[in-house]
Amino acid sequence: MNNDKSNINKLKNILSDEKLYIMPCCYDALSAKMIEQNDFKLSFMSGFATSASKLGLPDTGLISYGEIIEQGRNICENVEIPIIGDGDTGYGNELNVRRTVKGFYKAGFSAVMIEDQESPKRCGHTRGKKVVSREDATSRIKAAIEEKKSGSNILIMARTDARYEFGIEEAIDRLKIFRDLGADILFLEGPKNKKEMEKICRQVEGPKMINLVEGGDTPILEFNEISEMGYKIAAFPLTILSASMRATQEVLNNFKHNKLIQENLMSFNKMQEVIGFKDYFEMEKEYAKNKSHKN
Repeated sequence: MNNDKSNINKLKNILSDEKLYIMPCCYDALSAKMIEQNDFKLSFMSGFATSASKLGLPDTGLISYGEIIEQGRNICENVEIPIIGDGDTGYGNELNVRRTVKGFYKAGFSAVMIEDQESPKRCGHTRGKKVVSREDATSRIKAAIEEKKSGSNILIMARTDARYEFGIEEAIDRLKIFRDLGADILFLEGPKNKKEMEKICRQVEGPKMINLVEGGDTPILEFNEISEMGYKIAAFPLTILSASMRATQEVLNNFKHNKLIQENLMSFNKMQEVIGFKDYFEMEKEYAKNKSHKN
């Protein structure tokens, strides 16, 4: 088993803290390492960004459970901060949900998000998404919590996308049900304005996450405003991927026009430091020293 329970405890401490935590989202081991190296206390493995970076495909339910678990294990093994995983719809019925929760726990995640979209699901800020009935959504979250209680001691983030199809009141009612079932973190996707964001925090008790997509449905407010509303985590699921894609496009455009511009690039020495060459060489040197002493 890969899970470090100390990271689950770290996440519990974050949820009990009074302040807002800014959470840049990762999609591979390198992006997660850079988030940790820049002193952020947690991250979320974005399903959108992982599907894009690993498969080159949109977040429309195309990436499989196994592919997500493989990527998540690589991330969790390389950082010492809590990582929240995107469990989508749980990949099937209630038994699939339980297997998903158990698999995410074994992979090293500190929390897993389960949502109420129909399968195949899609990015919460794109058109055409639909949610299952309130009864089915409740059963899905209940199964996740039952698996947690049976020994997969991972935290459960319960998400609803009902705002898009049925309005803010139905979405809030679902969050209240998820909270009463025992969900550890609550997430209502896609509030349209500041009033809705405030209403969620006013009417729903418990730790809540807000998802902030540049160009998406939810307004991106100042951090102090989000904190005052009562949110615990502000997630930025696509910011790092978007910045990386734009930088890559600029470099490729320069090559196309026979330009070689190096001032915006990370130095080779810095790249080696971030990736971990320095630590590797120090360990290699120590092993060589031990061998020479024995001889």
